[in-house]
Amino acid sequence: MISDILAPGLRVVFCGINPGKSSAHTGFHFAHPGNRFWKVIHQAGFTDKQLLPEEEQQLLDTRCGITMLVERPTVQASEVGLHELRTGGRELIGKINDYQPAALAVLGKKAFEQAFSQRGVKWGKQALTIGETEVWVLPNPSGLNRASLDKLVEAYRELDEALIFRGL
Repeated sequence: MISDILAPGLRVVFCGINPGKSSAHTGFHFAHPGNRFWKVIHQAGFTDKQLLPEEEQQLLDTRCGITMLVERPTVQASEVGLHELRTGGRELIGKINDYQPAALAVLGKKAFEQAFSQRGVKWGKQALTIGETEVWVLPNPSGLNRASLDKLVEAYRELDEALIFRGL
């Protein structure tokens, strides 16, 4: 079982699609060695050092959190069904309303579109908000995503800089 890393007063909550088998096995988010999440958030400025998956609770010290749209582990996110994503989207809105981070970053455009019944979504900040929380769509850091490390870091850094600009 993988637990959310959530607390009041966060700058950002990163929302993955669902756990991979490595994460399900270890109990830590983004645990697969090919997943670039920990490297990307460090290089984008969210953490002072590159955390290991088993150090995930230290994210709270940087006012970052993690949740997921769907709790069921799969080998690939493409195995998650539309109904699961829609249900997960509704549950995510509830969590975000409870915690009200400054920003929610959903990691994956297709999953975001399906979970929130949106079409033609662009990367970055969305018009949609959840209460006072800004919603961002960022590329998924999975090793299966062909985006380069530099492109991932650039996308995540845009969010970090937007939060800094807002004094967060």
